[in-house]
Amino acid sequence: MALIASTPNQSSIYLSSQNKPQNKTLCYKFKLPILKNTISNRLTLTFHTPICKHGDSSSTPNEGKTKKTRLSAAVSTTPGFESYSHKIWWSDVAVKNVTNVLVDGKWDSVSIGNLSAVVGMHGLALFAPFNFNWGAFWVAVVLYLATGLLGITLSFHRNLAHKSFKLPKWLEYLFAYCGVLALQGNPIDWVSTHRYHHQFCDSEQDPHSPLEGFWFSHMNWMFDANIVNERCGVQDNVGDLEKQPFYRFMRSSYILHPLILAGLLYAFGGFPYIVWGMGVRTAWVYHITWFVNSASHVWGTQDWNTGDLSRNNWWVALLSFGEGWHNNHHAFEYSARHGLEWWQFDMTWYTIKFLQVIGLAKDVKLPTEIHKQRMAIQNDGVST
Repeated sequence: MALIASTPNQSSIYLSSQNKPQNKTLCYKFKLPILKNTISNRLTLTFHTPICKHGDSSSTPNEGKTKKTRLSAAVSTTPGFESYSHKIWWSDVAVKNVTNVLVDGKWDSVSIGNLSAVVGMHGLALFAPFNFNWGAFWVAVVLYLATGLLGITLSFHRNLAHKSFKLPKWLEYLFAYCGVLALQGNPIDWVSTHRYHHQFCDSEQDPHSPLEGFWFSHMNWMFDANIVNERCGVQDNVGDLEKQPFYRFMRSSYILHPLILAGLLYAFGGFPYIVWGMGVRTAWVYHITWFVNSASHVWGTQDWNTGDLSRNNWWVALLSFGEGWHNNHHAFEYSARHGLEWWQFDMTWYTIKFLQVIGLAKDVKLPTEIHKQRMAIQNDGVST
């Protein structure tokens, strides 16, 4: 997700859980490779029922209206596609056109800030072997759980982006603050980008699809701050967060909070705490989050007819507290539980379930059996 990118307030009609779901969305068909200087001439516009979108959080979205053909199959059979595509290693995912934002991107202050944060945290991590002590190590572990589990996967993703459950406001804000300390951007920008990803799953409007290259989907997309605006338009899908002063404050003061954390770590443990608590921990959480965007759209299995490239990937799930059961998530994006089978380890779900048992998590959403039957690949006549 975006690291530092921020968009000023817009006077638009917001897409929130109160809005009436739209029946059609403007998307792009896969025709030709993306070239920035000719994109307006090459893209073919069409209207179709969206594969994934952010809709009414109080009900299951558009059951029975998903596409009947998986995107990976549709792309690989496009006439003439083979002439300019290649497949990602050990995968059937064909890259349409490698987008090199490091060369062709628009390098403004936000893009430079994003790159600086990524390089800086990885640079700090290189000092880890020379600055090891057990106190620093356990600080990194605790912050990994706080920022990765409670902050990104539970708060930013399942609670704020998909409204899979409700928390008391004090706890919602506490977990969201943990997400801010992950140095992946403020909640408004993070949630907006992720909702656009679901709305334009693996299309030419997706902010980070492996159809433009593995590394583009993994991290390089963040280094062109204009990608989301150019592909998705103005930031008009986070009205539910925009109207809350806490999230507006987090957006305006975002970068200060990781800096405050770094200062506290240095005060308590010196440079080793900075290296492990900021460098190692942040770089680690970066990549386990990014693997959900990249690896979980490239390697793994598809159990549900989602119409996109999402995969269930066990090793990403282990690293990312259950987020790697990504095909499950794209099939039932409103669900608080991603590991739907008993053997699909989902630490985020176990945490949500615990909060529900003690009365803190309310309105916890899970997929219905009817929805599962309609999303099952074998019921749609699509081979696996």
